[in-house]
Amino acid sequence: MDPHIAANIALTHTAAFIVFWVFVVVMAIAGMAYDYRKKRLEMESLRTAIEHGQQLDPAVLEKLLGGQRQQPAADLHELRPYLHIGGVITIAAGIGVFLAGLWVGMQFRAAEFPILGLGAIAVCVGIGLLIAARSLRRYLPPERSPDRTA
Repeated sequence: MDPHIAANIALTHTAAFIVFWVFVVVMAIAGMAYDYRKKRLEMESLRTAIEHGQQLDPAVLEKLLGGQRQQPAADLHELRPYLHIGGVITIAAGIGVFLAGLWVGMQFRAAEFPILGLGAIAVCVGIGLLIAARSLRRYLPPERSPDRTA
């Protein structure tokens, strides 16, 4: 292979690596800045209302300060469908990655097994989510049957 082509390929791979990680860092910082600004604006509106002597409704206070408190754990009845949906989507994505690995592997043999491995990992995570959704039944309180008095 021509040394200039090899150097260009190496430079392209390095640039792609750097651009990816810069993107990840910028998105993380942007998310943190957004959350900080949102909380600051909520507190400023609360401070302005207090300074003007407005009577604050407890529901409004709860809404404004609710983001500051730790949210209680979701009801297990509400969590189960989300785990099930997440499991189905993750399994489907894993199958897609697995098939893509087979397809890419026809042209690039070295990439076949790593891609197949990623697909298998995604399928395993999806199966784990489905198992978690099913195992929640054990922790759910027993459902009461309606009283039948006849």
